[in-house]
Amino acid sequence: MSLWALLPRDLRRVVGRHRVLLSAGLAAAAMAAALGVLAPHPAAVVRVVTAAHDLAPGRPLAAGDLRVRALPRTVAPAGALTAVSALVGRVLAAPVRAGETLTDVRLAGAGLLSGRDAGLLAVPVGLADAAAAALLRAGDQVDVLAASTAPGAPPYAQVVAPDATVLAVPSAGDDSGEGALVVLAATPSVAGRLAAAAVSSRLSVAVRGAS
Repeated sequence: MSLWALLPRDLRRVVGRHRVLLSAGLAAAAMAAALGVLAPHPAAVVRVVTAAHDLAPGRPLAAGDLRVRALPRTVAPAGALTAVSALVGRVLAAPVRAGETLTDVRLAGAGLLSGRDAGLLAVPVGLADAAAAALLRAGDQVDVLAASTAPGAPPYAQVVAPDATVLAVPSAGDDSGEGALVVLAATPSVAGRLAAAAVSSRLSVAVRGAS
């Protein structure tokens, strides 16, 4: 005799009446359990600072220039900055597009030399031609030339910093006759030559092609 036949008649009548509902409920519970196992866990997120609009180098950042948004930790760039307060007043080393995540290497300062030879210095260099400086971008390789400006002396130019890397162009703009500032990576000896040349010479740059 089956187990079903051993049940009281009234109980069999109730169970039979609700058998479809019970089956549906069990099926729904099984499906929910399966979905819970298969569904991926929510990705960990990190809040990062992004540009609220296109930002130019050489101007101190204001709170209105910046936005905070959440990104999956797996796609946030290395060195991403997370606090607006830490960026207000800082200066960008290169242009940044609207929505771009700001990282430490985008800022003018000690971070410009991150990952480079420990013996290098970040050297501000005043170029005579602001329009030429505006053509430079961080990462360009340049030769710095010093042209003599001594009255009565024959004109000459010499390379005082060969194959220097541009770290930042914080003040490039239209040619106003006052020149422009760039920041170069240089060894201490080259930094000394640049400082000496700046006293009596007009400095300019020649951009090297990709090697």
